[in-house]
Amino acid sequence: MNQSTKQTLLVLGFVLISAFASAQVKIGFVQSDRIRAEYEEFKDAESQLQSEYQKVQQEYRIMLTHLDSLNQAFEAQRLMSSPEWRREKEQELKDTERTIQVFQAQKIGPQGELYSRQAQLEFDILTKVKRAVDKVAATKEFDYIIDGSVALLYGNPTHDLTDAVLFELRKYSLPESSDSK
Repeated sequence: MNQSTKQTLLVLGFVLISAFASAQVKIGFVQSDRIRAEYEEFKDAESQLQSEYQKVQQEYRIMLTHLDSLNQAFEAQRLMSSPEWRREKEQELKDTERTIQVFQAQKIGPQGELYSRQAQLEFDILTKVKRAVDKVAATKEFDYIIDGSVALLYGNPTHDLTDAVLFELRKYSLPESSDSK
């Protein structure tokens, strides 16, 4: 790069920086942890997932109890049984263990039903949150809205839009809840 190109880029950079600095950019923030704590759909989703998880845990405990009883019965009769019977029972134990492993993977593994259910619920709720943030940004004419829960060290409370977003979210919830009554 020659000297005149460097000077041109430097001048252009200063012009852009000064233009950006003089422009009235409105930046607001929301506290997503507060939205998560106060928005009923988040609470309902967490409660629903917890209930589903407890049901899966109960099924899992029943399966483990069954495996344990099979194991105890096998150990109690192993010495007095024929080799064929032992092979059958050993295979039954292996099959039961495999069934338990498959159950775990299908229900609570990374591609499991509970994980998928949680991801879908979060996606649905976060879509509503994004829609509410967009609406507040447009209504109040903000250029940027950042998540203050993630990295904001200080924010002027006048730029905290959390209440406005929660209000907008609750407006979406009202028609749904009144329809179901």
